[in-house]
Amino acid sequence: MKLLQIDSSARSASVSRQLTAGFVSAWRRENPEGQVTQRDLATTAFPPITDEWLKAAFETPDKRTGAQQQVLSLSETLTDELVAAHTIAIGAPMYNFTISSPLKAWIDQIVRPGKTVAYGPGGPKGLLTGKKVAVLTARGGSYSNGSPKAGYDYQEPYLRVILAYIGLNDVTFIHAENQQRGDQAQQAREAALAQVERLVAAASATASERGI
Repeated sequence: MKLLQIDSSARSASVSRQLTAGFVSAWRRENPEGQVTQRDLATTAFPPITDEWLKAAFETPDKRTGAQQQVLSLSETLTDELVAAHTIAIGAPMYNFTISSPLKAWIDQIVRPGKTVAYGPGGPKGLLTGKKVAVLTARGGSYSNGSPKAGYDYQEPYLRVILAYIGLNDVTFIHAENQQRGDQAQQAREAALAQVERLVAAASATASERGI
């Protein structure tokens, strides 16, 4: 079994990083022989999406020039990490009511024709089916359904849409909210970490029942 851990916070000791670390720790206990790939998006140097990048991405692999292959080199590495993983844990802090710029840059690199999505007469079809995804978020306030600021949440809805677009439909969100409210922050973090433990344990039990 392979786990891909993705961190996207600019802060090295962020709450979202604590959540992904908790996920990895729990996953290792359940999968002692498993392999973990760590990808820190905050320290990844993303090239811009240029006209050359787009032409290379939409060209068939056997017709790409050496220059086009070089343009796509990071994208190839990132998509290969994603394709190889059985489980994906994404640490996603909420910045300005949405995702961080490194996470958006990663998404732009991994939504790839022929690798993660196929385009045909019936429209786009996601290719990364059969994987489990945990999105572990940290938020300064409360944006859950029913809260006064629920309409400000452009993080979870966007991620659900773009992940489903590439075939990742088995997605669980765990939110550590109210991180800017001192009296509630620690309790929310502990609750989120407990949810992470339960999620990993439940996934392991399901896999065992299926003989995976």
